[in-house]
Amino acid sequence: MRILFFGTALISKIYLEELYKNRHEIFAVTTSDKRALRGQKLTFPAVKVYAAKNNISFIQPEKFTPAVIEAIKNFDADVGIAVAYGRLIPKTVFEIPKYRTFNIHFSLLPKYRGAAPVQYALYKGETETGISSFYIDEGLDTGGIIIQEKLNIDTKDNAETLFNKLIPLGIDVMNKTLGLFQNGKYGAASQTGYPSFAPSLKKETGLVDWNKSVSEIYNQFRGLYLWPGIYSIVSQGKLAGRRIKFTEIKVFDSSSINKDCGIVCSTEKNKGFTVSCAIGRILVLKVQPENKPVMLAWDFIQGKQLSTGDRF
Repeated sequence: MRILFFGTALISKIYLEELYKNRHEIFAVTTSDKRALRGQKLTFPAVKVYAAKNNISFIQPEKFTPAVIEAIKNFDADVGIAVAYGRLIPKTVFEIPKYRTFNIHFSLLPKYRGAAPVQYALYKGETETGISSFYIDEGLDTGGIIIQEKLNIDTKDNAETLFNKLIPLGIDVMNKTLGLFQNGKYGAASQTGYPSFAPSLKKETGLVDWNKSVSEIYNQFRGLYLWPGIYSIVSQGKLAGRRIKFTEIKVFDSSSINKDCGIVCSTEKNKGFTVSCAIGRILVLKVQPENKPVMLAWDFIQGKQLSTGDRF
């Protein structure tokens, strides 16, 4: 099939590889190069790098101008596929392919519409998620569902491990969707159920609220594991005013009820330290102090930088 592919990041590139491997004719649309925060070096979208390496035609439009739209029309695509593209695709573009354009979304729509569905499913403590292929329309992930496949979330999953499970499931859903089209089946079902949303993550999303339960904080850690991570500000103690990032934690106690939250309650030999939540305590195993590398929480405690009774 002649495929118009929309994608940007590493995940998108994995799907593009699958399409190329299956000998589809591809015209890729990706986002522009960006300046890195440090050194201001240009970083190239993974889709661009792969397309250039494999002689796949691609464009990087800042906007979908009439000239860009004409170039896309000239490709004469059978179907459009979007995977982690990162920008809204206008109707004048997503309706160009013969069989329109579908998206591979990492949730069971209408749950977790938006940019970070995997992270929010973990953050909210979901036990099930999945993949949806759906026709793109003018709403935010509101189009008709073509295929949905479910996946159980393990209590030990974090954003990294869950992505690793969902990526191959998404490839399977993409191939099944293309198989339907090749057999002349283009139907879709309306989304049913109450929608929820997964907006783009911000650094501030990682700030821990110690007035929540230990399970809520642990789920926040799982969801934000890849970025931005979770952190807290020391409010009382030697490091008052400093930010500490928690890069590895465990649930230490899930039942105690604490009036004072955010207190360093105890040190655990060769492990780390515990912090009180509204319900329960977390065990901090690794930390990243402000402007310093990641280190074992036990070593951090041994350095006398944080003590029992200090407060976040």
